[in-house]
Amino acid sequence: MKQLVSHLARGLVREPGRVRVLERVEHGRAVIELSVAPADRGRVIGREGRTVNALRTLLEALARRRGGSCVLEVID
Repeated sequence: MKQLVSHLARGLVREPGRVRVLERVEHGRAVIELSVAPADRGRVIGREGRTVNALRTLLEALARRRGGSCVLEVID
């Protein structure tokens, strides 16, 4: 899932080299932290959070198919 988030985020931003994705497990749930350049945060979040919510929905659906749970956090 880390690779999926990285691939999608790199397609959204103007500075794909500054995309960083970390994955960790917390309380039995995968937590994916996405960090991008400050100028690209708005592109990842989207208008009214629609883009980031779509990413979260996609990740949660994939995690459920695999029998788990996942959360996406956009880091400052």
